[in-house]
This record gives sequence, C-alpha cells and structure tokens, in this order.
Amino acid sequence: MPEPLRRNLFAALGLVPRTFAPPDSGREVMRKRYFPNVPLVTHEGRPVRFYDDLLKDRIVVLNLMYADCTTLCPMITANLVKAQKILASRVTQEVSFVSLTIKPLDDTPEKLRAYASMHHATTNWLFVTGQPGNLELLRQKLGYADANPDKDRKDRALHSGMVRYGNEPLSQWSSIQGSADPEWIAEEITYVMPTGAVRRTTVR
Repeated sequence: MPEPLRRNLFAALGLVPRTFAPPDSGREVMRKRYFPNVPLVTHEGRPVRFYDDLLKDRIVVLNLMYADCTTLCPMITANLVKAQKILASRVTQEVSFVSLTIKPLDDTPEKLRAYASMHHATTNWLFVTGQPGNLELLRQKLGYADANPDKDRKDRALHSGMVRYGNEPLSQWSSIQGSADPEWIAEEITYVMPTGAVRRTTVR
C-alpha cells in the first residue's frame, strides 16, 4: 500500500501507526553488552571512563594483571612489551594497551606506576585500577570469568592468561594466549588493523 494511502487509512480509523527505532549497529551492540563505561583511575592518577577514554575509536589490546603476581603476569607483560615494539615497526596506526588489575584494593596508581616502570611499559600503555565492583564487572563482561561460579570465586585469575584485542570502531575483536610468542601476538593484532595501516606482514 502506498505510504499516503496508509497514512490516510490510519487517520480514518483513528489509529496512530507504530514506529520503530532503527536497530543498533554492531558497534553499539558490543558497547552495551561488553563495555560498561565505568570510572577507573590510571597508573598516572588520571580518572578515565572505560569505554569513552580507553576503547572508543581505538585499536586496543586488553589484559588482566596484578602487581604482586609472580607467575603469568610478568611473563605476559614482557611478551606484550615485545609485541608492542614489533607493532611499532609495522603499523601506521596507534595501538593502545590497557592492563586491568584484578586486585584494585592492593594496586594503587603508585603501585601500578612502579610495575609499569619495572617492565618498561611506558609508551601508550595504561595500567588501571578503581573500585572493586567496577573492575569485577569488567572482568565478567570481558569474558575473563569461569562459567562455574564456584570455580570462579576460588580463582579470579584463572583466565587472565588471555589477551583481548580489537578494532573498536569496526567491532572486530579476538583473543590470544598471552604466553604466545610476541611475534605471533603482534601478527594477530595486525589482522584487526584498518586496510593500509600495516607496513609489512610476515608469512606464517
């Protein structure tokens, strides 16, 4: 039925045609489902919002850690430092690194600043802390929690070995083991880079 006739029919019947909001874009769906815009504090002492300031419009690498960790965290941080240097030589677009503490009551901005300095993670890399409830919400939303609640409560660091990375504007996200070879980590991250942003790729 032509639109003018449809409007006239609704008017004649005393009805108001229903209107629907356009569906959310994939980017908006991802934001609402996985990226709560909670307030955080960086290792520099700067207040930020998780989505607005750390993710929006960026290529981002995310991982979990805590400063006193003596097992996975130092190894993964070292691997990401190496991967970041590899990326710097290959891509023309900035890649942001964000490390979220799972022990916010212990990891003050000062403590995280010392951790970042110790591991030479100083360029375009933020270590963030904040209210425990906000960090826990992010851990859950980003998929770092075990499906078994009892198991998850016993070991919140259980899945912290995974590194998430993505192109937020294009809603392209993936993950890789933080214990993987830094060369491999860097190469995987290039797959979410925009066309033309990679200077050189390697052959697997």
